[in-house]
Amino acid sequence: MKFSRQEIEADYAPGRERASERPIGELMRVSCALTDEEIERIAAYKRRSGLRFGEAAVALRLAQREDVLAALSQQFQYPVGFLARHEISAELIAAANPFSEQAEAFRELRTRLLEAMDDAPHPVLAVVSADSGDGKTYLAANLAVAFSQLGERTLLIDADIRTPRQHTLLGVENGVGFTSVLAGFSEVAAAIQVSAVSPELYLLPAGAVPPNPLELLQRRQFRALMREVQGGFAHVVIDTPAAVRGADCRVIAARCGAALVVGRRGRSRLAPLEGLLDALDRARVKLAGVVMNEH
Repeated sequence: MKFSRQEIEADYAPGRERASERPIGELMRVSCALTDEEIERIAAYKRRSGLRFGEAAVALRLAQREDVLAALSQQFQYPVGFLARHEISAELIAAANPFSEQAEAFRELRTRLLEAMDDAPHPVLAVVSADSGDGKTYLAANLAVAFSQLGERTLLIDADIRTPRQHTLLGVENGVGFTSVLAGFSEVAAAIQVSAVSPELYLLPAGAVPPNPLELLQRRQFRALMREVQGGFAHVVIDTPAAVRGADCRVIAARCGAALVVGRRGRSRLAPLEGLLDALDRARVKLAGVVMNEH
């Protein structure tokens, strides 16, 4: 679904109310079809046991743990209820199974990146890898989901304009996109789409695969695009082509606040990784970290 620039900026306005003021009991009354008598039983058991309302409901077998998590997610604007209405790719662990150990690992990575980039008011992170198949796209997508779960508007840009895949993971169309903006065929706001994953997660898909990807990336439109998205989103994550395919990732990372290098445990070779790190250093790219993917 596409949003106009006005809709994006209006939705991003500071002071927007984030959390629901409805108590969890009222939310669970609706979602679990609880009667007044059952609500009173839960409340009485809560007072006697010292448990929270949701824990008391589970203990009395009037609700399941998933019902409590869904109600808490609705109360605190954590998009689990939104996710339940859509078919989510199994690769999007942070969205499809947000309370798993793998999802927690992405939240830990998110925390470390925020600490590493705390000097940038609107950080833009390029996710790069030395070789194809290292899991760069998987990591970029899940990291973007994790940022959006902070309740802050997050943009994922698919700048892998050689082998794009983010539109498939996030369930959006790949007609107008990143290449359309760089070629001057589209405005940025017209190409950005809200994902089917989270109401706070947006995607700028790659668009049509061009015959001249590196030349497109070196156009002035790329600089203008970066300035515009930094002003409209709290977090921006960029998926890039693998370094083995050319200089694209180095050019993209040089326009970003920092780069996260991804390798695959048991597969990535040391020499290409060192070569990528050296190339990023020569381009004066700030290194946010190196992650070994086990997926």
